[in-house]
Amino acid sequence: MQKILNIPKEFVGEMLEGILQAYPTQLKAVDGDNHALARADAPIAGKVGIATGGGSGHLPLFLGYVGKGLLDGVAVGDVFQSPTADQMLAVTKQVNSGAGVLYIYGNYGGDVMNFDLAAELAGAEGIRVETILGADDVASAPKGEESRRRGIAGIFFLYKVAGAAAAAGKSLDEVVTITKRAAAQTRTMGVALSPVTLPTVGHPTFEVKAGEMEIGMGIHGEPGIRKAKLETADQITTELISAIKSDLSLKSGDKVCVLMNSLGATPPEELYIMYRQVKKIFSGDGIDVARVYVGEFATSLEMAGASISVIRVDSELLGYINAAAHTPFFTQV
Repeated sequence: MQKILNIPKEFVGEMLEGILQAYPTQLKAVDGDNHALARADAPIAGKVGIATGGGSGHLPLFLGYVGKGLLDGVAVGDVFQSPTADQMLAVTKQVNSGAGVLYIYGNYGGDVMNFDLAAELAGAEGIRVETILGADDVASAPKGEESRRRGIAGIFFLYKVAGAAAAAGKSLDEVVTITKRAAAQTRTMGVALSPVTLPTVGHPTFEVKAGEMEIGMGIHGEPGIRKAKLETADQITTELISAIKSDLSLKSGDKVCVLMNSLGATPPEELYIMYRQVKKIFSGDGIDVARVYVGEFATSLEMAGASISVIRVDSELLGYINAAAHTPFFTQV
């Protein structure tokens, strides 16, 4: 895989430098560290701070959602690696206005360890921190063991709900309650069609053979649940949606929002082919799709493949999802 690079080990640093130079009125480095970013206007007086973090290689996740109506700050790690506790602590202090801070991040061991430490250190400085983990990946653990599941593209819905609730002036306890409800109603399933090449490695770090697919592969190459010959778009989509429907116990009369996500190399044309099957299935089941997003929301460098995220909504959750937002990577009016 050919990449446009200078020095591979400088990949993340140069990427962050470029983003900060491209959006100087929207983002700022915290204490001169480009791995700790915040909204340019943070902290916002009286508003609950929303912070996230994770490894690089997944744009627009995580830093792409820092902005109005979404997140206030982010700690950025190296490719597929967790940020440090000190970086997350710096972000926490920057986005705290006195109303407390909510951490929302994916359920991965390194992130949990470092961000729990950051929350403890922030607490010692008088900053109240609450945490909600994104754990939407149905393929990563069976029903009944949701606490073991990984967080992938469905975290977008948690960001959206929490960010809108905080922007509306809700207290930390209220934002936590609302966002936990969103997390409980969110599920994701994905399919990978190709591996990725880490900039510092120079060759694929795992294998997806030509003409094959892997259902449920993680965004870092974690093993999925089924390898098979590549199937049609309708067959793949039906398998992904069937797993989500079963896990969420979706039924006629339910209302949902859908996120069709490219893992990096899959073009939007193919996502729309998949969505037509999603819509067909849900319409046949009497499930109302209230809103659909199609594009790149949580990628894995140049991995080919896609994921489908579904959140069951009521009027309150839908209102927060529909609320306006503006970041360097995402705008909704």
